[in-house]
Amino acid sequence: MRKLFCLLVATGAACVWSAGAVAQTKVTGTHVCSKPDPQHMVPAGDRADHNFAVEQLKCNHTKPMEIGGDKAKDGVATDAAEVNGNKSRFHGVYVMTMQSGDKAFLPYQGNGTSKDGKPVDSKGTFSFASGTGKLKGIKGKGTFRCTPSGDGWSCDTEGEYELPK
Repeated sequence: MRKLFCLLVATGAACVWSAGAVAQTKVTGTHVCSKPDPQHMVPAGDRADHNFAVEQLKCNHTKPMEIGGDKAKDGVATDAAEVNGNKSRFHGVYVMTMQSGDKAFLPYQGNGTSKDGKPVDSKGTFSFASGTGKLKGIKGKGTFRCTPSGDGWSCDTEGEYELPK
């Protein structure tokens, strides 16, 4: 909802349109993801260390994000990556399922590093793009950082969201 603000300035009035302040709610969480399954790696063909990958990881929330009184239960990350030696760039979608069964859809992108063929870290950004049930119309954004954990990843997230009124 737009609001009109008028300011009296010396000899006249100036009016400015404003989109109005939107209350964002901060959120944090931690989830642990399995090793990618499936994972398909295809060589680019130009160098031995240049590959493209498509993968999917299943995740459980060990410190659940809480959104509108509902807590995250689990999720599935599906992404595509380009791997150049010890560096990678990726983008994908994380489908987060809440305890109520509602879902949030979070597109993400980021970068990763490895050493001696083993992952070291991964970090990037995400957005709340849409959802189902009470999460329909959710908007927001955040960041994540992941480190290897067993055969998979442990990821810490923080961000902010807004639910429709």
